[in-house]
Amino acid sequence: MPYDDLTGLRITVENGVATVTLDHPPLNLMDGVLLPSLRGFVNRVRHDTDVRVVVFDSADPEFFSAHGDMAYLTDPEALPAATAAALAAAPDVPVPDGMNILEAMSDEVRGLPQITIGKIAGFARGAGNEFLMYLDMRFAAIGQSGQAQPEAVMDILPGGGGTVNMARLLGRARALELLLGSELVDAELAERYGLVNRAVPADEIDAFVDRLAHRIARLRPEVVAAIKATVETITPRIPHQAYAVENSALFSLFTDDMVASAHKQLAAGVQTREGERDLERILDSL
Repeated sequence: MPYDDLTGLRITVENGVATVTLDHPPLNLMDGVLLPSLRGFVNRVRHDTDVRVVVFDSADPEFFSAHGDMAYLTDPEALPAATAAALAAAPDVPVPDGMNILEAMSDEVRGLPQITIGKIAGFARGAGNEFLMYLDMRFAAIGQSGQAQPEAVMDILPGGGGTVNMARLLGRARALELLLGSELVDAELAERYGLVNRAVPADEIDAFVDRLAHRIARLRPEVVAAIKATVETITPRIPHQAYAVENSALFSLFTDDMVASAHKQLAAGVQTREGERDLERILDSL
């Protein structure tokens, strides 16, 4: 199945494993380019019987995905435009009532028949980390990865499934700690809290994920499907009503004060490579 038309993604398929590399400089933002391409891939690969495992990684050694586009907060046309493009990428797949396109696209990832794996060797914040939380497995490079939901300090909340999925993975208390504290979590803490499966030495993570992905890809598809379906009965997908609550709460925070705060953040260096390397300090200083 062809994937060459998906802008911002480099996709290879070998021995049942599709490697999806985010390659959308300068920061792999979840914007009006990457979001439609990811949704197009997800709703195409579900029908690709040659793919049994999907690995998501980044071409940028510093950033898996910085976060969603700040234009969503400052330009009233940006989010509707990105939404329209993402809807067009999978026109036959409806978005459930009450869910925004970020929530819907990531929930579609959770529902893939293939096993999905995230390989984190750089920063993944905001919508980038939210996307990772929907995957079946996540592995983080020690000394290189960093994950965070900084939205509370940015005067909003994680509106791409971040609130409900962090609670699902970490439990109530730890989810509140990271959502309200907006801490940048390294690989070791991410492993201890359950945000990732395992913290792996940076020089071993490529080989580790490759071995695991190909081992799973060699299994009978019926076995993988049976195990995934059985596990899903214990950890079911989050009901759409929870996303509706999150989505409503998000848009209730879209006020004039929030827009002014977003412009201030941009002026301080947010959404630049230099600023994103030290995002938490910048936000704390405002």
